[in-house]
Amino acid sequence: MTVIIRGGTVVNADRAFRADVLCYGDKIVAVGENLDAPAHATVIDARGQYVMPGGIDTHTHMQLPFMGTVTADDFYTGTAAGLAGGTTTIMDFVIPDPKQSLLEAYHTWRGWARKAAGDYTFHVAVTWWDESVHREMGTLVREHGVNSFKHFMAYKNAIMADDETLVKSFSRALELGAIPTVHAENGELVFQLQRALLEKGIRGPAAHPLSRPPEVEAEAANRAITIAGVLGTPVYIVHVSCAEALDAITRARAGGQRVYGEALAGHLVIDDSVYRSDDLEFARAHVMSPPFRGRHHQDALWHGLQAGNLHTTATDHCTFCAEQKAMGKDDFTRIPNGCGGVEERMAVVWDAGVNSGRLTPSEFVRVTSTNAAQIFNMYPRKGLVAVGADADIVVWDPQGSRTISAKTQYSKGGFNVFEGRTVKGIPTHTLASGKLVFDKGQLCAEEGAGRYIDRPPFATTAA
Repeated sequence: MTVIIRGGTVVNADRAFRADVLCYGDKIVAVGENLDAPAHATVIDARGQYVMPGGIDTHTHMQLPFMGTVTADDFYTGTAAGLAGGTTTIMDFVIPDPKQSLLEAYHTWRGWARKAAGDYTFHVAVTWWDESVHREMGTLVREHGVNSFKHFMAYKNAIMADDETLVKSFSRALELGAIPTVHAENGELVFQLQRALLEKGIRGPAAHPLSRPPEVEAEAANRAITIAGVLGTPVYIVHVSCAEALDAITRARAGGQRVYGEALAGHLVIDDSVYRSDDLEFARAHVMSPPFRGRHHQDALWHGLQAGNLHTTATDHCTFCAEQKAMGKDDFTRIPNGCGGVEERMAVVWDAGVNSGRLTPSEFVRVTSTNAAQIFNMYPRKGLVAVGADADIVVWDPQGSRTISAKTQYSKGGFNVFEGRTVKGIPTHTLASGKLVFDKGQLCAEEGAGRYIDRPPFATTAA
């Protein structure tokens, strides 16, 4: 398929310029003014619009078995929803059970993901430790294109990694040229706070943020950063939600440590008042970890993005329907944790970031695509509109608008945490691997069209 995008302003992380973009097959083959194109080429008129790299969501959970149920979105519905919002690549998570082989879990997730409509790649969680985990981390890096490993410091008695596991896994990642990523919450503190709240009879969703205050996140972030600093490994902190955790990242970076931070679109615009709603179904729908915070934390996160101490925006897309959330109607600790957002992230970050003056269009590209591609070694294949890059492109109308609603979303789950928010700045066209998959409101996603993206390691110390 040949596609020519004419008359738009190409926006990359470093600059913006007027140019046509010619795509042949799954690659960009020319970028320049007044390009020639074959007569049979599909023409997209991008006059008055921006032409940007497709979004990369660094944090999703499709078809995830979690807390006694499975997420509503599978790899087809979730990636298709992403394409409608301008996200062309997701980074999902392989999460082995304790004592389960990492390779066994990896192959299970690869099988589930064959139906993906957009490109995908995996972080693999280290949930336990012995010599087999050490060995299989090497196999995943060398043979399967995995260069990041996830560590949950939360979820005691389930998938929580203790300090021994963190030290050994971080060290192994450094040997292999991979980067550790961390869910930073002190799992023991969360567990004890949950027990104390239940003993007091506080059982509804309003208890959820009380059991996970900012200090719980800050302690774990500090601990992970300290361990990484001693070992000399980089570290990536997922879903930073509070000023205190951001402060830990900022201090470490100021001292020369290689620490990266991720912000979720929801944490940037939604505050903790949602948990105090009289509508308990509404409140349960917002239960995720870390929870939504007070408004001053949102301001801090925006400052982190502006200052370059937070580097990526993601969603932690993990959708559940009302019936699934109601599993915790009598006990907030049993509410499946997770919210959606893969479809809305780009528009929410543009509207709240670019339209407010917090971000420039190039900074928007940086935090929605390019930084992710660089941190996880997919650049310049991803995160760039240039000759030789994948033809993953979003044509963006800065004057277009829509009102977000669960009634019109492509994502499953029946609820939208951005419900009723009108955003200005939306995609008109999305190209994935050179195919037009979203065209002026019409989703043309194809099940199974997504590709697995190998991510080679960085420089290693291993023999």
